[in-house]
Amino acid sequence: MARFLPYFSLLLLISSLNLSSRVDSLGFHHVKFESSSSYLTKDEHWFSQQLDHFSPTDHRQFKQRYFEFFDYYRADGPIFFRICGESACNGITNDYTAVLAKKFGAALVSLEHRYYGKSSPFEDLTTENLRYLSSKQALFDLAVFRQYYQGILNEKYNISSGDSSWFSFGVSYPGALSAWYRLKFPHLTCGSLASSAVVQAVYNFTDFDKQIGESAGPECKAVLQEVTNIVDRQLQSDNHNIKSLFGAATLKIDGDFLYLLADAAAIAFQYGNPDVLCKPLVDAKKNSQDTVQTFARYVKEYYIGTFGVSVSSYDQHYLKNTTPDETDMRLWWFQVCTEVAYFQVAPQNDSVRSEQIDSRYHLDLCKNVFGEGVYPEVDMTNIYYGGSKIHGSRIIFTNGSQDPWRHASKQTSSDTMPSYLIKCHNCGHGTDLRGCPQVPLNIEGNASNCTSPDAVKKVRQQIIENMDLWLSECKSEATGGDESNWFHSGLRLAYSA
Repeated sequence: MARFLPYFSLLLLISSLNLSSRVDSLGFHHVKFESSSSYLTKDEHWFSQQLDHFSPTDHRQFKQRYFEFFDYYRADGPIFFRICGESACNGITNDYTAVLAKKFGAALVSLEHRYYGKSSPFEDLTTENLRYLSSKQALFDLAVFRQYYQGILNEKYNISSGDSSWFSFGVSYPGALSAWYRLKFPHLTCGSLASSAVVQAVYNFTDFDKQIGESAGPECKAVLQEVTNIVDRQLQSDNHNIKSLFGAATLKIDGDFLYLLADAAAIAFQYGNPDVLCKPLVDAKKNSQDTVQTFARYVKEYYIGTFGVSVSSYDQHYLKNTTPDETDMRLWWFQVCTEVAYFQVAPQNDSVRSEQIDSRYHLDLCKNVFGEGVYPEVDMTNIYYGGSKIHGSRIIFTNGSQDPWRHASKQTSSDTMPSYLIKCHNCGHGTDLRGCPQVPLNIEGNASNCTSPDAVKKVRQQIIENMDLWLSECKSEATGGDESNWFHSGLRLAYSA
């Protein structure tokens, strides 16, 4: 989700880390850096999935990719269901979920989201062929796969006394899927962790920009606003040169260029590395240096260079390409333009991003890329799932204090749906599972680089306590109460080890 940048990076010598990068989707730009230790497994498995879960007459199927990891599994332990989202799912990530799997003796299973990565039903991604791409279809994918995979477990481990206890996990849009999966299929999962979960579809998401300003602080915010105003003026008088300064002369539509700049700024706060942006900008202002030049260096060297973000992924002509490629940007824009919007528009007052990024820009993009009649049904999405008023049980919501996406999440707690805010200077998107910053991946979600590691540890302990209780209850329900303390005793053994 800065169009959706779920992950983040340090300025370091990435060449020595054997890193690869990719950018996925709009409103959710995903930037991922992968090393050999980033995954618990990358071994692929395949499952035949129904194309349309809502048609009684359409029986077409497609191959859907999944992954499994059993190194930490104890006999009759739970199954941790890692939900993938709006990008290729290349394996099971070695983040804090691995630590939880060790504690609970759990197996890890992950299913790639339909259409993304290698799980595309079609070779030609026309608007017509995208009609089966939705969160609703994806949730049924999870449910159908879960039943299929439980059958495999029953045969492999001779499970005859009921199903395994499944617990779902997801960050960002997959975080929303994790919450919605528990909401719609409570009989198929014991509970859910919804990290940075964007469960509230938002038409004009002005709170995103407001949070960027708040996270930046007064000095950095003022410089960012100054840069935005100067760039807006120079676009009118010297369009080609100002775009060239940022390495983006190929973007013919001004709104596409301005969106690139807004995303580049947002990721610093979203993914836990604010100082790499703000310190050079504030220093340049204090020393009477060119702030636009300073920001341009950050965009080219950090966002485009270190992160490997493709300028063309912001080009509406590029988004019209119907051939599957490595970025999946067209796919996520389709979900944005039909279901959730998350239009990151400039607020009426005190905006950090350009005022040219408004509702009309987004609607024109949807029409230009997908054709007439494509429009985000935000109200229907929130009616179907409940939005931030989601009424479910055994769902844990977590958010980072600096993450602009938290304003599309559920931030109020209840007894059966606790919500925790991790507060620190660099706590952003998915901090509870990935640590700080979020890119490159901190193995097992190491929180030592967070400015307040104790804040992360406190929330993680609360996650463990909720999971321990709910998994114990599920175990008790499945066995008639004979083994209600199974998980509690298992955790005590894990803690004492």
